[in-house]
Amino acid sequence: MVTIFAASWPQPRSSFDALARRVRARAAGALATLAVALLALPAQADLAAIGSKEAGAGLKEALVRGAEYAVAQLGKPDGFLGNSKVKIPLPEPLQKVESLGRMLGLSKQADELVVTMNHAAEAAVVEAKPLLVNAVKNMSVKDVYDILGGPPDAATRYFQKTTSDQLTEKFLPIVHQATTRVSLSEKYNAFAGKAAKLKLLDEKDADLDGYVTRKALDGLFLMIAEQEKQIREDPVGSGSKLLQKVFGAIGG
Repeated sequence: MVTIFAASWPQPRSSFDALARRVRARAAGALATLAVALLALPAQADLAAIGSKEAGAGLKEALVRGAEYAVAQLGKPDGFLGNSKVKIPLPEPLQKVESLGRMLGLSKQADELVVTMNHAAEAAVVEAKPLLVNAVKNMSVKDVYDILGGPPDAATRYFQKTTSDQLTEKFLPIVHQATTRVSLSEKYNAFAGKAAKLKLLDEKDADLDGYVTRKALDGLFLMIAEQEKQIREDPVGSGSKLLQKVFGAIGG
């Protein structure tokens, strides 16, 4: 009898308040989810009305354009070196050493290393075009709709997912060929290796060729992302009726 009496005893007011707050929070979350779904319906309907063949053709045209532009911009003379957005510096922990080297009269060697890193990236990125175009050709219908209905950088993420390993494999020997011509490259690896062991430098940046290759990929995908954003926001400016139709249907 005591147990039954205790279980039926009224709960404190604070317990009911907490329960009410949880119910209101869940209701608000459900309404937010419903609102997002409802807002997405017009774009999904417009996209479905175009048809998978036309949608795929429009997206692939946009991706090839963006990839070709990115490669052309970065692969030209000083494509990396002359663009502050993608210029490859020494890893941040080594920039202090670079400053010390300049104080000791080694500015010419430090400049030569930075120039070489960026020219190596310029030479390597030219090899990206066929791999990027091939990734576009191999795109499935699901990939097309995932990208068109996805976030503003969905196409760039697709390229990263499908080409990063191949691009790394392609870039590394080209970068290595360029960096071996510079005397400081061996000194970089020796010094950076010691710095990594002391936890002063990220281990993945301790190898010059690997560091330059990663930065080259970062620059390439940054340029592709900028092109993707531009096409999504202004499909009319692309001059292509097909791109206008496809990207206009999803509201840019």
